[in-house]
This record gives sequence, structure tokens and C-alpha cells, in this order.
Amino acid sequence: MEQDIKNLLTAESTHVDFKVSLEKSKPKSWLKTVVAFANGIGGSLLFGIDDERNIIGLDDIQGDSEKISNLIKTKIDPITMFDLKPIAIEDKNVLLLNIQSGKMTPYYYVNEGTRTAYVRIGNESLTAPSYIIHELTLKGQHMSFDGLSTSERFDDASFTLFKSTFLSVTSKRLEGRKDYLSFGMIDQDDHLTYAGLLLSDNCALLQSRIFCTRWAGLGKGTRSLDAIDDKEFSGNVITLLKEATSFIKNHSKKAWRIEGLNRIEYIDYPENAVREALVNALVHRDYNIIGSEIHIDMYDDRLEIVSPGGMFDGKNIQEVDIDKIASIRRNPILADIFSRLDYMERRGSGLKRIKDSFIDRNNVEFFSNESSFFVIMRKQFNDQEYAHTDERIKSGFEQIMIGLSDSEKLIIDYIRQNTKITSKEATNITKLSSAQVRRIFVALQEKNIILAHGEGRSRNYILKT
Repeated sequence: MEQDIKNLLTAESTHVDFKVSLEKSKPKSWLKTVVAFANGIGGSLLFGIDDERNIIGLDDIQGDSEKISNLIKTKIDPITMFDLKPIAIEDKNVLLLNIQSGKMTPYYYVNEGTRTAYVRIGNESLTAPSYIIHELTLKGQHMSFDGLSTSERFDDASFTLFKSTFLSVTSKRLEGRKDYLSFGMIDQDDHLTYAGLLLSDNCALLQSRIFCTRWAGLGKGTRSLDAIDDKEFSGNVITLLKEATSFIKNHSKKAWRIEGLNRIEYIDYPENAVREALVNALVHRDYNIIGSEIHIDMYDDRLEIVSPGGMFDGKNIQEVDIDKIASIRRNPILADIFSRLDYMERRGSGLKRIKDSFIDRNNVEFFSNESSFFVIMRKQFNDQEYAHTDERIKSGFEQIMIGLSDSEKLIIDYIRQNTKITSKEATNITKLSSAQVRRIFVALQEKNIILAHGEGRSRNYILKT
């Protein structure tokens, strides 16, 4: 037990607090920390130790123990689970008060008719803002924001984008009210839940927004000229995902080099990592915070995605092993629907998949506090590497072009710029007949330069990799 105390003396102050004495006349000074620990992930209070972590000791262990137990039971509502132990260390007596993470949040300090909820922010116990109290209330009732009902009626809403996306992914058509009810998008009275509202065509939830900025340089500027481009997107979450993905793609470099006829791609940020990070931001953000939005900030060397709300379980992501983190969903209905749309996986951590998408896993950092969650991706390649790659690309294509006709070169160059080409596109750029274009495609396939994909009207041609 003495070793446990020594471990606490060196622990992070976020989860540990020290009191040199009980302060019987001012119990709020430590009871608010008990409340904050109960509203969070739990913590420990040590009485008889000063702020410098010197062991001072207590003179009346028995009396102080009884007073602590009585004050917790009479001044905190609902009653929180705690464990109180007297410990002798260095010939001095101290009290160790362990507070469990509460299951009936929010917990309040009650005094003279007033009730105040506290939360732990850094090494302080502060009054909880309204949005945190709202989330604690939902958690205590085993509910989620996306499952709450809105005033919007199902008959007044449209889901054209959601239905078309669902059809393209599953090849199934939604059959009306019963499907939306089973998905948790409407309630029994045909009102939209917040999950349903977030997926509706005319989503009017103010918080459903993403602000995107491509900054000039390595940091945010104070003048509008410091932003190369900025966009604001609002509406349903499928639209937000598509628009944000496009913004990041438009401001990312992508190149490839040719080794023989094989094409090796270079890209600032892996597409899978970007999509996973955006989905994580949309699904796991805190929608309780009125006037909040997701921020995407792109710099010369990195991409940052910041979403409202810290970790749902109250922990800090930087203190957790990403490879072993459990998947806890703040908005489980939205998460389930996104998995049905193949935007995310039902199992495992998306954060691990983000790291695994990079050549160097250290190119990704995660950070969270009580109000925000940050994903920071650093570019995989610098500008010098891209310049070298561009030279290699040019050299590789020059080798491929040797001996080709002008029409064949046009087609190869088009594929280089657009990834693929169709017969119609080839006839347009070469001004040749369909029969002549077909013969060129056959010749290029025989030269082992291109491959055909698809059948009929969907057929297209790509460079052989």
C-alpha cells in the first residue's frame, strides 16, 4: 500500500489531487474534485499531502475518515461509489480516497439549495458547461444524442442522397417507414431522431458543418491573404464527407513513378486514412455543443482535422495505446448506418487503421482534451521527393512513348492525366473513327502497355501496373 501511495505521488495530476488537511469548514474545496472524478474516469484524493507532494500527515485519522464519508453522502447527489483507506507512510498517517467513475451521471455538489456539477479539466475541478452536463445526462440514462427525437416529422423530410447511397452500396431499396425505424432514424411517433436529421437532405442542424482552410505556410495567419483557399460546408453528413474529401484531395499532391511499366503512386495523405479520419470526426464528434463545427486545416507540411468533443469515455487519447483501444461510440446509431454504407467498419479502431495506412506510422498523431479531438497527419513526401519523382515519371513515360504513333501517344498521355480512358474519349481526342481506336487499343495491349477493364459501355483502359 505504501508503494501505491508513492506511485500516486508521481502520477499525472489530472487523475490525482492532494489536500494537506480536510478543510472541514470549506468542504467544497475538495468535494468538487470528488464530483469531478465521479463525472469523469474516476480518480484519487490524498489527504495529508501538500501541493508539492510532501507528506505532512493527519492528526485525527478516525475523525477525518468519518467526516469525509458523511460529507460525501450528504453533499453529493446521487451518492457516488468511493473507497477510503488510512495509510501509514514515513511514520505519518494519510488518507487515500478513491472515487470510481460514476454510472449515474451527472453528479452534483449540493449546498444550501444549489446543485453544481464539476468536471476535471487538466489539474483543476471546474464547473461543467451546459453541453457537458447534457452529455453526462444522456450517458447516465444510457442514451445517445443521435437517438433523441426531434420536432421534424418523417413525412416532411426527404432522403434522396441517403437512399441512392444505400442502393449503390447494398443493391437494396429502402422500403419506407419500417426501414427508417429499424435503423433508428425515426421514433415510434414518426419524428426524426437526430441521426435521421443528420442524414436527411435538408439537414437544418447548425452544428452539422465543416470549415476547411488551406493555409499558406506552416501556421494559421491573421489575414485573409494567409489563406490560399477556404470553404464552409453544411448539411447532411454524407454531403459533408464528400465535400471535405474533395477539398483535401484538391489541395494534396499526388504523383507516381514508373518502374518499367509499373506505376508506383506517391501521395501526401493516404486516401484511406483521410476517409477514416473524416468519418471518425463526423460519427464520434459531440453534437451537443451549439455553434460548433469540424475544422480541417491544411498546411505546407501537414493536415489537421479537429472535431468538437474529447474522448467519449473521458480519457485523453495521447495516454492510450492506439493498438489496444476499445471502440466506444458516442453516436452509435450514426456509426451503425455509416458501417452499412461501407464508410466505416463495425469492429476495431479506425485510429489504428489511420496509422496503418501510412508508410511511417509516426506520421500520424492523435491528441484530445475535454473539448476537442485532433488528428494530425504529416505529409509522406516532401517537395524535393516530388520533384525527383516528377523527373522519374517524365523519364519513364518518355521510354514508353518511343516508337508510338501520334494517336497512341495522345491516348497514353490522356490515361496518364486521368487514370483511365474510354473508347468515346479516345475518339474525341484523336479525331479517329471507333474502328481505328479499337485497333489502337489492341496494339497497345499487345505491346503490354495498357489493360482493358469492364465490358460493353463500361469498358475502359488503364496503364498496366
